[in-house]
Amino acid sequence: MKCKLNHIFIFNLIAVLFLTVSCGSDEDSLQRIDQIMNIYMKNNAGQDLLNAKKAGSYTSYSVNDVNGLTDVAPVAFPLKMTTDSIYYFEYLRGARRVIKDSISPENKTYRSNLTFSFTRTVNNLPVTVIDAMEISYRWTPSLFQVSEVRYNGQVVFSKAADAPNAINTFTIIK
Repeated sequence: MKCKLNHIFIFNLIAVLFLTVSCGSDEDSLQRIDQIMNIYMKNNAGQDLLNAKKAGSYTSYSVNDVNGLTDVAPVAFPLKMTTDSIYYFEYLRGARRVIKDSISPENKTYRSNLTFSFTRTVNNLPVTVIDAMEISYRWTPSLFQVSEVRYNGQVVFSKAADAPNAINTFTIIK
């Protein structure tokens, strides 16, 4: 019985190794994915508007997916902090992407539309501001990347198709 179990174990091990080797692919067949964004927000004086402890900064926020399946479709935009204590949003994914242009099956563009709701205290009263962001994505069989970001209609980030993968970092001045 012990010998039979050893043969079964060895057979299974060989099968797993064979599947691992045969399912491998070359580097050219992989798609580069480049969609992480780090978004900083400052005012004209350079104050970090995402640091709720500073007067004049936003004390709360929410992000909604305009293209979501429901009217209220929250999107995760976690607030992070650098080692220099500067706050920023990290966006990985979550908003629904809608096809914008698909002239060629080998080259498509998608977009996501988001609304930001920011609240801050002015004269001891909460004041809420609603902003809009459109993220454009470039898709080919070998690439999926953020190509442009518009904030309240203004281009705040753009990237060429041949640019290397990186965390897409930009600052919005409000």
